[in-house]
Amino acid sequence: MHETADDLVALQAPLDRSDAAAGPHLRRIITPERRLSAEDLAARLTGMRLLALATVTRDGRPLVGPVDSVFFRGAFHFGTARDSIRWRHLIARPQVSATHVPGGARGHRPRPGDAGRRERRAVPPDAARRVRRSLRPRVGGVPRLRRGYARIAAERMFTFYGPELPSD
Repeated sequence: MHETADDLVALQAPLDRSDAAAGPHLRRIITPERRLSAEDLAARLTGMRLLALATVTRDGRPLVGPVDSVFFRGAFHFGTARDSIRWRHLIARPQVSATHVPGGARGHRPRPGDAGRRERRAVPPDAARRVRRSLRPRVGGVPRLRRGYARIAAERMFTFYGPELPSD
């Protein structure tokens, strides 16, 4: 877990706002005992995580595809090539929706939000090193941050955990 106490406070805010704004259907699914706190969420989201990330085309259509990500300092960070269609979408329209559902047992759904472009030089060197170290085991030591990467600044985030289901 890489989150500071301030990161956890900042992460708890969209979790609480999202829960307060949830409709009756979602409240029947994400009951209080199934909801994760910021601290629980950060403890569970270690290492590489696969997200289904939706970007928006010029004419407003969603385009969904998988991205490798890490949850670091209270947010999902993902990489993509600077010459990819996804990167062009992010530059023009940073609004995204993402869903993380490992093994179907838990879901961490930051949506909607902005995937703010980040240049490597904008990240403190020690933070970039920690993210690269967490990526190494799954990408063979090749830091993904050499390419473009983005951080999802979630406006709304829903979490749930099914203790009766196996975790990954």
